[in-house]
Amino acid sequence: MKISTINREWWKEGVVYQIYPRSFQDSNGDGIGDLQGIIQRLDYIASLGIDIVWLNPVYQSPNHDNGYDISDYQNIMDDFGSMEDFDEMLEGFHKRGIKVVMDLVVNHSSSEHKWFKESRSSRDNPYRDYYHWWPAEKGTPPERWSYFDEEGSAWAFDEKTNAYYLHYFDKTQPDLNWENPKVREEIFAMMHFWFKKGIDGFRMDVITFISKHDGYPTFEGVHGDKMIDVYASGPRLHQYLHEMNREVLQHYDIMTVAEGPGTNLSNIHDLVDEDRQELNMNYHFEHVELGLDARKIVNSDHRNLVKFKKIMSDWATAFDQKGWGTQWHTNHDFPRQVSWFGDDSAEHREQSSKLLSTFLLTMRGTPYYYMGDEIGMTNAKFDSIDDYDDLMTINWYNLTLAEGGDAQKLLESHKLSGRDNARTPFQWDTSENAGFSSAKPWLKVTDNFKEINAAEQENRPDSPLNYFRELTQLRKDNLTLIYGAYALLLADDEHIYAYTRTLDDDVILVLLNYSSSPQVAEIPNALHNGDVLINNFDTLEKVDAGFSLLPWQAVVLKIK
Repeated sequence: MKISTINREWWKEGVVYQIYPRSFQDSNGDGIGDLQGIIQRLDYIASLGIDIVWLNPVYQSPNHDNGYDISDYQNIMDDFGSMEDFDEMLEGFHKRGIKVVMDLVVNHSSSEHKWFKESRSSRDNPYRDYYHWWPAEKGTPPERWSYFDEEGSAWAFDEKTNAYYLHYFDKTQPDLNWENPKVREEIFAMMHFWFKKGIDGFRMDVITFISKHDGYPTFEGVHGDKMIDVYASGPRLHQYLHEMNREVLQHYDIMTVAEGPGTNLSNIHDLVDEDRQELNMNYHFEHVELGLDARKIVNSDHRNLVKFKKIMSDWATAFDQKGWGTQWHTNHDFPRQVSWFGDDSAEHREQSSKLLSTFLLTMRGTPYYYMGDEIGMTNAKFDSIDDYDDLMTINWYNLTLAEGGDAQKLLESHKLSGRDNARTPFQWDTSENAGFSSAKPWLKVTDNFKEINAAEQENRPDSPLNYFRELTQLRKDNLTLIYGAYALLLADDEHIYAYTRTLDDDVILVLLNYSSSPQVAEIPNALHNGDVLINNFDTLEKVDAGFSLLPWQAVVLKIK
């Protein structure tokens, strides 16, 4: 890779910090995080050295699925505040040089959206075709699977018009009919509204699902969650995204990222290559779903480093010529990074947390970093289903019970894989409710907040928090870590993840010991001499074969 060939873009060079507003900071004592809470923490966010904030949905919503069921796309949920609060927050971020990306949730709306209320009122209502309907007189509709439905069906019967409506997610989230041009016009107008307000981009929720197959055909031999690939292969997906780009996106200096279930290395370039004029980047799910079945039951594969390296390396090199990728470990839909990919024991939690942060910020692709990971927050590991708020866990638990399955096994697995693990309140300090709220929080605070919190780490030089700040600065100071070519070393090593980043004559070596025991990284002689750019330990032991690494040691060296 040569610096002269780089097409520099701010969204390639930035570090994205995801904020789940409901769990970040409560300002008014109702137990729910809000926009004024974010405003109170603007200086903390800026201190991290991040460049872009991705904000989970704050739109008006009945909140059956934590804001991903939107009833009004151009207003703010009462729980979070007002549009004036949003404007104040946006201005505060921009004053600090931080861009703001919002969630675009347009595969589905809330069943309480005025469009759906009209659509279900009669078969001849002008809004009827804003959604997908199957008349009951045609019999049972062809199988479609739902992520959240307790019976696993994506069709819900509506008595008023004697018809079924389609909902890939919960029955309170009916799928919008993108095949209707009026729906697309409404969505594009809404996007213009937010861009004119000054936001800097959209993270597009399950955007690969928006195009449905004509006539809702039966897909022989494809059942349950295997339908995800079908959902992502709608015949007009790229037509609609190109139209979105033409009508909206190209008119602003913004970034776009697809949440892309069903994307893979064979189809990703259709979505993100520059000449496609669709979206900037996408995030896939191969690495975070390694070792999981359809209900997030965990098997031993989830920490298979050799398989993990293969996945990450294939995606890191997929964009050598065209397009751009992303790097991420977790978000609001997945467990905490240190509990899933690292070792969250007291002995190794901090070092493994630092290692995982090192990986994200030294790989090729825009890094997406989830709030709380900078202090090494861990999974909550709830013991009772009563502690969960998440529709997915609750509905799968009930479905498993109804099937006569092992609901306790599901609950044990969700201590590791469940979505609520990442949604517990941010751990600010040792005061009541971890400084998140003066009231009982909407979701339980993780028990270890007195050991793991931002206040304790703020002035401790070796804390995960301050290490993360060093990493964001390191990435800013080294274009090689952003645009440099990626090359994997030691592909078959079960404990060491090692790779180089190269830009012109600049070579950076990254050594990561994904193990709770010492390991030797046997690397080529040409890479033995270098200056340490960052190290999560105070020492680095050189041996004849290369380097001896301590448990969860992460080292970045500039090769001489």
